[in-house]
Amino acid sequence: MSDLYCVFGNPIAHSRSPAIHAAFAAASGEDLRYEARLAPVDGFAAAVAEFIVDGGKGANVTVPFKEEAYRLCDRLSERAARAGAVNTLVFRNGGIAGDNTDGAGLVRDIAGNLDFALAGRRILLLGAGGAARGVIAPLLAGTPASLHIANRSADKAQQLAAAFSDIAPVGGGSFAELAGRSFDLVINATSASLSGDTLPLPAGLFAPESLAYDMMYGKGETPFLQQARGQGAGRCADGLGMLVEQAAEAFFVWRGVRPQTAGVLADLRRQIAG
Repeated sequence: MSDLYCVFGNPIAHSRSPAIHAAFAAASGEDLRYEARLAPVDGFAAAVAEFIVDGGKGANVTVPFKEEAYRLCDRLSERAARAGAVNTLVFRNGGIAGDNTDGAGLVRDIAGNLDFALAGRRILLLGAGGAARGVIAPLLAGTPASLHIANRSADKAQQLAAAFSDIAPVGGGSFAELAGRSFDLVINATSASLSGDTLPLPAGLFAPESLAYDMMYGKGETPFLQQARGQGAGRCADGLGMLVEQAAEAFFVWRGVRPQTAGVLADLRRQIAG
C-alpha cells in the first residue's frame, strides 16, 4: 500500500498541494498518496490523531493551524523552533516531529528560480505575523546588507526584529518610518492581497532594479504587485514559486529525495493562467 500524506487546513478545497505532490511522486518514483483534509477549526489535534490511526506518515499544515501544529509536536527542527510555527509534520516512532519549510521555499524561489541574490541586498519585509516570522532566519542566512520589518503596529515589528537580533541586526517599525528609505527586495508577508487592501507605502521605496515579491498568488498580478509596479519596482513576482519550493522541501524531509520543481511550477502557472 502507498504511504499516506496529506495537507490539513480550513478551508482546504482550493489547495494545490495534492497535485504538486502527485507530480513530485510520479517524477521521482516515490510510492505515496497525498490528500487534502479539512480539519475543524476547533478540532485540529483530533484530525491529526485520526490521520495517524489511518496510517499517515506525514502532513503539511496550512492556515489556520501552523501555530497549533507547533504546540502539538514533541520534537522541533531548529527552523521550526525559530519560526514558532510548523507547516510540515512527520509521524514516526509514536511521536510527532515538526519542521517549517516556508523560509527555505521562499529563499529557493527568490535566489534560484528568480536568480536574485540576497547577499548584500537591502531587504524590507512587510508584516509581522506568522508568515513573516517563518522566513526571517532563512533570509538572514543569505547575508543581506540589511533586513527591516515594517508593520501597521510598529511595536509588533520591533518585537519581531528583536527576536532575531542574535543572528544579525534587524530593524523594525511602522510604514510611516519608511519615508526616505529605499530597498532592493520588498517582500509582502501581509494578507493585504487577499483582502484587496493597499499598503501605505511611501514613494521612493523601490530602488532601481528592485524586486517586489508577494507571498500570495492568483490569476494575474496581486494588488500588492500592481501597487509595487506603479511605484517603480523593477521586477515583480508572486508566491507560486514559494508554494512549490516549500512543498519540495517538505517532500525531501519525508522521503529524502529532492524533486525537480521547474516543470511542476510551469504546469501550475499554466493552469492558473488558463
